[in-house]
Formats: sequence, C-alpha cells, structure tokens
Amino acid sequence: MTNTTTPLNVPRRFFTVAGVCASLIIIGFGSFAFAAVLERELEVGMTGSDVTALQVFLAADPSLYPQGLVTGYFGMLTKAAVANFQVQNGIPSVGRVGPMTLPVLNALLGGSANKGSAPTISSVSLSVGTSTARVNWNTNESAKGIVYYDTAPLSIFESGNTVSVTGTQAISDTGLRLSQSILIANLQPNTTYFYVVHSTGATGYTNITWPATFTTGK
Repeated sequence: MTNTTTPLNVPRRFFTVAGVCASLIIIGFGSFAFAAVLERELEVGMTGSDVTALQVFLAADPSLYPQGLVTGYFGMLTKAAVANFQVQNGIPSVGRVGPMTLPVLNALLGGSANKGSAPTISSVSLSVGTSTARVNWNTNESAKGIVYYDTAPLSIFESGNTVSVTGTQAISDTGLRLSQSILIANLQPNTTYFYVVHSTGATGYTNITWPATFTTGK
C-alpha cells in the first residue's frame, strides 16, 4: 500500500509532509555566475528557487557567507549572510531581504547560468509490503543514493557545509548509477513512515526531495 500526498507549503519550518515533486539542491561552494531576479521579500523559514539564487550569490563571497551552504531554505546561516551583505552595502543589518535590500540584490544579480549542477531526481516510486518498502528513482546523471526514513516527521537542517536529515539511513551500494533501488527492511506493519530520497553525483553536488510518506500493509 502506498500513500500519494500533495505538496504543502510550510513557510516556518524546514520539514514538510509532501509529495516528491520538489527538491533541495545543495551546490558545492565555489565561483558561480547568476541569472535570477528576486521577485519577493525573503526571510527565515522561507524556501524556494529564489532562496537558492540568493544563497548562490552570497556564497560567491566568503566574507559574506563563509559556509557557502545552498539549500533553498532560508535558515540562520543565510540570515547572517544577508546581514553581512547589508552591512557591506550600508543597509540596516536585519538579516531579512526587505524593500531596501531587494533592489540592491537585483541590481547585482545577472549573467550566465550557474556552472554547478546537482543530479535531478525523477520517477520516484515505491513498492510497499507489511515489513518492507522498496524505493526506486532515476537521476539524469550517475549518482549515489540514500533514503532517510522514520515514523516521526523528518527534520532537515543546516549543518556545516551541507544539510542533515534526521531518521534512519537505508543506503544503496556506493557505485554511481542512473537508477537507484533501495530496500528498507524491518518495518512495522500498518505504520506510516516519512522518507526522503538523497542523491549525490560524481562531482559532489547533492539533491534531496521533500519528505513524503508511505504506509505499510496490515
């Protein structure tokens, strides 16, 4: 038995129970060019591609954002980086992209597409029994795969230069491949589990899905 869920927007937390239709892209620290316009004000707890664009821009300057963390989630490290940017540009250092900061950022954003890329996760499917669940997915480039799962809602949070996910890991072999199939064993019957798919490509760029759920059979 497999549950199909629909996307939810959870603006103040970095976990959600949602369908596997959106993802976080974690782009390694380095030199990037940008092509983005921020169309809304941004603050702690928000997610989206505009947050990703903001983080990529800030990460290009280690004095602003030494962690270089690009997750698409506006956390406390991003707030500190925005505050540094505001100090640098003579804007009140509040750590929020408000009406004073937004036009300054947009004036600086522009150029060619981002040179870094993470593997795109697609075709996620599950085969669920009473005590096992097999998670299958594809990526557009060869990648390693991990599934995180737990009976409690998964939390995804900033940690060092990556993101951390709570829960148990079910790891595939370490080989890089385009198709992943991971078996989760020893599950409890008639129980709802939260899970996240995690793929890392050969270059170290990582993509993870938003948490979703499945329910084991009776």
